[in-house]
Amino acid sequence: MNAPMAPFAKPWVANPDGYRVPYEVFTDQAYYDQEQEHIFRDETWSFVGLDAELPNKGDFKSTAIGDTPVIVTRDQTGQLHVFKNLCMHRGALLVRESRGNVKSFDCVYHQWSFDLTGALRGVPMRRGVRGEGGMSPAFDMANFGLDALRVEVMNGLIFASFSKSVEPLADYLGEGIVANIQRIFNRPIRIMGDYRQYIHGNWKLYAENTRDPYHGSLLHLFHSTFGLYRATQKGFTYMDPSNRHSLLKATASAAPTSASEDQEVYKNVRSYNTEFHLQDASVLAGRPEFEDRASLVINAIFPNLLIQQIANCLAVRQSVTHAPNAFEIVWTLFGYADDDEEMQMIRMKQSNLVGPAGLISMEDGEAIEIVQDAVIRDGKKTSVLAMGGVHAGSVDHMITEGPIIGFWENYARYLKLGDELKK
Repeated sequence: MNAPMAPFAKPWVANPDGYRVPYEVFTDQAYYDQEQEHIFRDETWSFVGLDAELPNKGDFKSTAIGDTPVIVTRDQTGQLHVFKNLCMHRGALLVRESRGNVKSFDCVYHQWSFDLTGALRGVPMRRGVRGEGGMSPAFDMANFGLDALRVEVMNGLIFASFSKSVEPLADYLGEGIVANIQRIFNRPIRIMGDYRQYIHGNWKLYAENTRDPYHGSLLHLFHSTFGLYRATQKGFTYMDPSNRHSLLKATASAAPTSASEDQEVYKNVRSYNTEFHLQDASVLAGRPEFEDRASLVINAIFPNLLIQQIANCLAVRQSVTHAPNAFEIVWTLFGYADDDEEMQMIRMKQSNLVGPAGLISMEDGEAIEIVQDAVIRDGKKTSVLAMGGVHAGSVDHMITEGPIIGFWENYARYLKLGDELKK
């Protein structure tokens, strides 16, 4: 049984000076347990992989939704399935490899064998040995298939849900988010590779980070100094009608509005330094490939997916939880199957921008850990979310914390904290 939830009180109310979130949500096991039950294993769709990661019949990958291990596989008819990574005999982890190609899933413990559709096909010694032992005559293998999740695929992104009643994926995402998925995944893709980053912090701190449009021009020196994203660029922040998902988009070119305006906005800000220069500027060489000429798109999809376009660097990022103070980001970088040789090289060089040691993302993990380290004994104190107004919603700029507020409003809704929020 999960531990009882700590009582919520006025800190969750949107006060005039800012929307407040108690720090205990990042540290207490009770919250973590409730998140697994009511967010990751309830009425949500979670990202589990890309169709292009499983091109052949028999391909599989192991991953997790929250902290529940799952297997994504393509059967012999080409159909995709997602199962709990759990043998139906004694609960052993069925698959331990991250990827592979198999004809069946065979448990190492007692060799129960399941086909690619999840059906139980073999039980060693089921009829005993020399007429002794074995399973009861009433044992029916048809009743012991792998626990299957609902699966929907949109433009090559694979989503799964534990819920039988969750709304259709397109409705869950909303038209604006679907449009961005169609924009990025507009033709067949080619997987370039993965990064994995283990962070000693709470997964929700990363959810805040990726919904925070203006931190990128302050925390990341590379972003602002070399013009990938500056607060002076034109951009907007879009949220779906439920405020569950957000889309942060810099719509102008990477060039600053004006040198004088940048100097004024970034006056006394350490992350903007025009004295820095690149020894090899080719890492930023690229070319426009979308009609809107956007240079930065960060699309956060509740609860575990981020889709990025940073210049020509395309990737999905999946969050996998481990504990209240530990989670992992799995970055999968991709290009398009029809990329020419020049574009392939551009994407390879720009892949240095992201990942655990990325030129514009290495500070994020550190930022999360220094929050986690600081709030460990101050759970009743709160953060303050007020930039851009104390509410969630779409705005025609990126100096806002509205998407973070939208995340917390939905977090409270899924954990059934609505009544407390109204107090």
